[in-house]
Amino acid sequence: MRIALGADHAGYDLKSILVSTLREWGHEVIDLGTTNASDSVDYPDFGSAVGHQVARGDADLGVAVCGSGVGISIAANKVPGVRAALVHDATSARLAREHNHANVLCMGARLIGPTVAQDALAAWLGAEPGDGRHLARIDKLRQLDQRA
Repeated sequence: MRIALGADHAGYDLKSILVSTLREWGHEVIDLGTTNASDSVDYPDFGSAVGHQVARGDADLGVAVCGSGVGISIAANKVPGVRAALVHDATSARLAREHNHANVLCMGARLIGPTVAQDALAAWLGAEPGDGRHLARIDKLRQLDQRA
């Protein structure tokens, strides 16, 4: 699977761990930056970059990290076709994929550690987007994208 990752300076260290983890798990990684934790950069640039990779189909899924996860998830969700979910553990990650068909996983590096982040990533990647009642809701989200 091809997965795009992006982070601001606050999320850089966690993103680096997740890049290595994904490569160890056999995934192709598109690392969109940032390249260090010391130079201040703007989370909207990286959230939107991940979102555009996913929306265009250049990546199957995306992962975005900032300090809290909030800003970068807002930025990613501005891209039509993106369903970015801010998660805090394996359960919220799994449910985001199953119920909301989340195609971008967002995390806050200042709120969760590497082990919890890796567990959340594994749960999200292992979850299957649900059908049934979930499909009607996902269709409503697509309609909102079309109106935007």
